[in-house]
Amino acid sequence: MELYSKLLEVSRLFRIEHEYLGYETIQVGNVNQTYKVNFKRADGSPKSYLIQNVNTYAFQNPEGLMSNIDKVTEHIRGKKSGQVALHFHHTADRATYVLDGENFWRLTNYVPSVTYNVAHNMDIVRNAGIAFGDFQRSLADFDINNLVETIPGFHQTRQRYDEFCKAIEEDRAGRVAQAKEEIDFLLSVKEQACKMTDMYLAGELPLRVTHNDTKINNVLFNPQTDEPMVIIDLDTVMPGLLGHDFGDAIRFAANFEEEDSRNLEKVGVNLAVFRAFTEGFLSQTLQFMTEKEIETLPLSCFVLAVELATRFLADYLNGDLYFNIKCPDHNLVRARCQAALAKDMLAKMDEMEKIVRNCCSEFGR
Repeated sequence: MELYSKLLEVSRLFRIEHEYLGYETIQVGNVNQTYKVNFKRADGSPKSYLIQNVNTYAFQNPEGLMSNIDKVTEHIRGKKSGQVALHFHHTADRATYVLDGENFWRLTNYVPSVTYNVAHNMDIVRNAGIAFGDFQRSLADFDINNLVETIPGFHQTRQRYDEFCKAIEEDRAGRVAQAKEEIDFLLSVKEQACKMTDMYLAGELPLRVTHNDTKINNVLFNPQTDEPMVIIDLDTVMPGLLGHDFGDAIRFAANFEEEDSRNLEKVGVNLAVFRAFTEGFLSQTLQFMTEKEIETLPLSCFVLAVELATRFLADYLNGDLYFNIKCPDHNLVRARCQAALAKDMLAKMDEMEKIVRNCCSEFGR
């Protein structure tokens, strides 16, 4: 069946009965296939939705994934009466997906908006912090036991280090010699990088609902005001530590360079971005965060940079089996960039801690 007809069929299964006008392919995103499907309502006004064909190779438990997403989005939606919220539609039998042979379809509301891959405007960075903080605040009372762990051990740093050490030992692609400096650094900071995992296992940090992909381009902003509206790309929503979301957002947004930059002398954490995001994030989360969670926010940035460096470098040593690459040493370049960022974060840890404390004081804590 041609795509035009297939998208109409999927829409009808999700009980969309408006007059079908056609679809547009959305090019953003490297994992799922996304389409904007357009309709005309009975009164003549336009109405659009997003249909995605979920990549079940990347997400091997799509039913569990959609169960998590449905529960989380409906919980948030229940608190956003009259406001824009993400809503995944249900079929007649209340399923949030349509399984069609090898295809796994879902449909959600379309939100007219603007996104930013990078943001040099600190107001936008602060608003991104507000958005991810609001996500946490809205789910602070969510029963974490209602979620499944769709990617086991995703931020279990000691497990990541075990995989990294195995890649070093096996040296499948014969590349250990080329990465000796990076290997030595990452092994030297292992205990510090694993501190948050150890604190969780010791009962010092609570599990929260975490997004686990807190890039600024996963925030939809109002095109007129740049105010945040909704968080998207919820495929990795599952139980985790609050610092995982904060640290990953900083790792991505506050680096002076792109995450695969070869200009290592320019790599580092932009403290202006760190401060703006922290202000926005804490304005929404400080009221319910534990003292230990607050203390680990600066550390979380270092942890996420190191963890990703071990993943990039392990993949390089294994022969580039997981991450897509654009050149033979792409994963090595990525690992070097994250390692350089982690080193700069260590050097600026005192300043980052001071910024967090100052923000806490500003908000009365």
